[in-house]
Amino acid sequence: MTEAYIYDAIRTPRGRGRKDGALQEVTALRLSALTLDALAARNGLSGPAVEDVIWGNATQVGEQGGCLARSAVLASELDEAIPGLSINRFCASGLEAVNLAANQIRGGAGAGYIAGGVEMMGRVAMGSDGAAIAVDPSLAMKTYFIPQGIAADLIATEYGFSRDEADALAVESQRRAAIAWDEGRFARSVIPVRDVNGLTLLDRDEHMRPGTDMQSLGALSPAFREMGEVMPGFDQLALMKYPHLERIDHIHHAGNSSGIVDGAAALLIGSKAFGEAHGLTPRARIRATAKIGTDPTMMLTGPVPVTEKILAESGMAISDIDLFEVNEAFAAVVLRFLQAFDVDADKVNVNGGAIALGHPLGATGAILLGTLLDELERSGKGTGLATLCVASGMGAATIIERV
Repeated sequence: MTEAYIYDAIRTPRGRGRKDGALQEVTALRLSALTLDALAARNGLSGPAVEDVIWGNATQVGEQGGCLARSAVLASELDEAIPGLSINRFCASGLEAVNLAANQIRGGAGAGYIAGGVEMMGRVAMGSDGAAIAVDPSLAMKTYFIPQGIAADLIATEYGFSRDEADALAVESQRRAAIAWDEGRFARSVIPVRDVNGLTLLDRDEHMRPGTDMQSLGALSPAFREMGEVMPGFDQLALMKYPHLERIDHIHHAGNSSGIVDGAAALLIGSKAFGEAHGLTPRARIRATAKIGTDPTMMLTGPVPVTEKILAESGMAISDIDLFEVNEAFAAVVLRFLQAFDVDADKVNVNGGAIALGHPLGATGAILLGTLLDELERSGKGTGLATLCVASGMGAATIIERV
């Protein structure tokens, strides 16, 4: 089997996904094209150098609709002979794009790929695509569908996580992200976003709040309590699925949940022969990939079973992993991962996570993998695992090792 390697990884800064966010004027198409061009320029790619561009985004409607991947190729300076494939595994779309590219290479279907994703949450609202699992009663009732925030609170209730534990994780995420930026840990990967006149719109993650402390978070009201208890009664629906629980403890709020942001990321994936042909040195080998389905009601527990699956399939143990990137969709997701594997918290999300930096749905998985690679190199460690929970009850994971 042909090995698949990571040759490069870049990302844009993450802008606040609001009307006053720094990237508000930038479309998903333009941000994607800018990212593709930056990756190609850094690696001296010209002509039909890669087999395909595999591009993830979670809300595939309006200006993020159609085959955005192909549109981005045509809007970029890449050769028009390169096709594009848009994929959607919700929050794991960017990681799944990389995994798909790696597995295509392993199977002999091309030597080089660009893979990643984008999400402009300030321009295309999450949920605006009218997903069937949320709006079709025949499916929503069958799966005991509840919104993700209430699913996160359900995890906290089921596994015994307190508001203080969630807030402490959020404070630490902010602290680590601030250190990472202050020490230039993202310098190799982050590319500035400029307007048509060449003026810089954003060159630093915009969502961070480094002054966050337990007191400021303690003043925030639970974000999903009213939705669960008063409005459609989602709490009662969850309790029908989990009748051993007396109630749902609502511990999540804006400060211990992932930020709504805009952003894009791309990785250059190729075989050994691809690197030799283009004069490139591989940075890491993609050792294993995995995906899994989980309970669609609790929804966000996927990182645990998919990590168990990828370790078993690769003949590894949790102790073989030096660093972890576990997407901070909500604090309880990471708390559950730490609880399940009893791993050292200092190995998980070393440079902060989506609570501090934001979660641009279709791009996040690719961002996590690039961040993991950078930190493995910076720290001199060898093996890392990136994983995300996924809407509708799924999980995805990738193991990489430096070369």
